[in-house]
Amino acid sequence: MNPKEQGIHCFIADDVEIGQNVMLGHHVIIHSHVIIEDNVIIGDGAILGKNPAKSKTSWLKTGELPPLRVGQGTVVGAQAIIYHGATIGPECYIADQGVVRERCRLGTRVVVGQRTTVENDCQIGDFTKLQTAVYLTATTVVEDHVFIAPMVTTTNDPYVARTDARHEAMQGPIIHRGARIGGGAVLLPGVHVGQEALVAAGAVVTRDVPPYRLVMGVPARVVRQVPEEQWLFLPDGMRKE
Repeated sequence: MNPKEQGIHCFIADDVEIGQNVMLGHHVIIHSHVIIEDNVIIGDGAILGKNPAKSKTSWLKTGELPPLRVGQGTVVGAQAIIYHGATIGPECYIADQGVVRERCRLGTRVVVGQRTTVENDCQIGDFTKLQTAVYLTATTVVEDHVFIAPMVTTTNDPYVARTDARHEAMQGPIIHRGARIGGGAVLLPGVHVGQEALVAAGAVVTRDVPPYRLVMGVPARVVRQVPEEQWLFLPDGMRKE
């Protein structure tokens, strides 16, 4: 089906599935095996369904990838790139120059900020916000209602690219629901940031952060409990009224 509106110099592969009321900007490229649901807006110069490439020294495994699916009501910004094998939930917002790699899954109303990169095999829960220039390393898990401030960096290689043992040890951080990460913080491989925890700006997280605790410093240390009036979720798992 043809888009409702389409800018100039767009390329759309023959097997692309496009829903109702989809709008395309100028110079949009949509590769094969892409499914775009209803009411999606795609900005100028965006690329959907890009195939991953790797250097000769890369350990990345590509293989066969499922179609890229872009959920209904999603907005994809100018010059954003979304790879094959990703699943973008409904009403997400991928800002200008955002990148979402292969096998990533985004839930409902996820925000990916300008120039933010979500590497391969990441999972992002509903209503989570990644602000400008966040780097989400491969295999990171981010649960629902998480807030990640600008310039946050996550890492997944405990050996920092030395020794073959790193291939089995690769693991991004796990950020549990309701957690908040302050601007410029760094999270080391495999750390858990507990439910409703708060990581202060500029902190370097080298070990697990307990639920409902504020950590700060280099390395990050527990300072106090997060005030209860700031919680979205109670310790029993229920949503706070």
